[in-house]
Amino acid sequence: MLNRPVLYDTTLRDGTQGEGVNLSVDDKLKVARRLDDFGVDYIEGGWPGSNPKDIEFFARARKELNLKHARMAAFGSTCRAKTDPADDPQIQLLIAADTPVITIFGKTWDLHVTEVLRTTLEENLRMIRDSVRYLVAQGKEVVYDAEHFFDGYVANPEYALATLQAAIMGGATSVVLCDTNGGGLPWQINEAVATVRSEVLGIGEGDNSHPAAQVVLGIHAHNDSETGVANTLEAVRAGANHIQGTINGYGERCGNANLVSIIADLQLKMGLPMLPPEKIAQLTDISRYVSELANLSHDSHQPFVGASAFAHKGGTHVNAVVKYAMSYQHVDPSLVGNETRVLVSELSGKDNIAVKRREFGLKGLTREQEQTVLKQIKELENAGFAFESAEASVDLLLRRTRPGYTKPFEMIDYTASVEHRSGRGMFSEATVKVQVGDKLLHEVAEGNGPVNALNRALRKALMQYYPALREVHLTDYKVRILDSTAGTAAMTRVLIDFADGERLWTTVGASTNIIEASWIALSDSVEYFIITGSGREPSAQPVTADKLVDAL
Repeated sequence: MLNRPVLYDTTLRDGTQGEGVNLSVDDKLKVARRLDDFGVDYIEGGWPGSNPKDIEFFARARKELNLKHARMAAFGSTCRAKTDPADDPQIQLLIAADTPVITIFGKTWDLHVTEVLRTTLEENLRMIRDSVRYLVAQGKEVVYDAEHFFDGYVANPEYALATLQAAIMGGATSVVLCDTNGGGLPWQINEAVATVRSEVLGIGEGDNSHPAAQVVLGIHAHNDSETGVANTLEAVRAGANHIQGTINGYGERCGNANLVSIIADLQLKMGLPMLPPEKIAQLTDISRYVSELANLSHDSHQPFVGASAFAHKGGTHVNAVVKYAMSYQHVDPSLVGNETRVLVSELSGKDNIAVKRREFGLKGLTREQEQTVLKQIKELENAGFAFESAEASVDLLLRRTRPGYTKPFEMIDYTASVEHRSGRGMFSEATVKVQVGDKLLHEVAEGNGPVNALNRALRKALMQYYPALREVHLTDYKVRILDSTAGTAAMTRVLIDFADGERLWTTVGASTNIIEASWIALSDSVEYFIITGSGREPSAQPVTADKLVDAL
């Protein structure tokens, strides 16, 4: 039975080295609190020798963080060549961070020693040993990261192992094998870890008497060969008991090993009790929490926690999932806080529509009517629509098929113009003529573009009878040209996101005319809100025009 590895999170340091990842000090403190509550064992807070932000983080962490489980680690390098650790400014900044754990990295690959550090192999061993020894003497738990270990092991295995022995001689409690360039493959990782266990730590079958046997062996993998997670799992199988990674795999170049997937695999696939079930069920939430703080779009295709991880699109798949959920799911999505989703598209079958109808809470549709909607969807997708990201449009198609459905308004006419006016720059104006019951409404509005003007004019007309529309706001507008070779005659797809403070919904339109595509998506979004939200019943008395100004 494998031992439960300790979880070492380096999102706040190695994760922030990823392109586009930038966390403020406040963000880092929030992430640290969340990681501690989640149950990681170590939180690597940053590299105080590299930037003022990390110095500030550690200063504030001492005052503001009250970690209940995790131990905070500061990260840095060994002392410089021909320098005593006590005289090395970088080492002193690590001590000043005042963390119980210090993680230092040293050179393992002889190429880096001679060509990057421009020192001797013997001096590098001294730098590793003395740096660790000095930090241990300061009362610190020292984790030694063997940078480029696997490249070094291939180039000069004897020397690579000697660097680990130097760290152990200095008193490191953990030595971590780093696949810094991310080029290792699982079987190579497994072999190297097993070698370190036997030749450096002296751990054999039933024999743990070697003085170094109590040193914890770790793995730090990067994802440049897209094997970061697999390499970590293989290292654990070979005996590693300390795993490093980042939430969502954020990190330098192609990223680090994704700690979210690693935790799920270790617990749900390999049977290791990493965290209590209620904590594992927070995986999706913590993954999205970190991406939100990093101001990055959450990867919908990320295993276990992505919105698409358990999304089923093909009709055959949905038919099977409806009958038996695990027929096309490798784990129960609820175990990681995710959910099964059924998508609607041209690839859908009858069960896709039936499932969505039930999700929407719609009754009163026969199987024949559902088939009619399915046929519509296939025809519309062939014409350029895309419904898998526009569920509000699917909802409307189903509602409109039900007997007795009455639209809350009918579009009669609309116009939109764009002009350049002297002294005013670009100018857009739109007029709409819509009918609510027996009332014909005709309004005009200006905007910073034709779609914005149309939106304002439509809402201006309808808010007289549906005042709740004042709470609705357009939040996103996406345009895609479906055939770039067709030039200005190309089919254009428009996706519009609306929100009312409680809900977010998306509708789609498509046309060779971008204004028409936009109008379809825009009017459908407004119709969806009226029939599903608080504004579904028209006001008996119209709201006067002067009360609409603030809402627009």
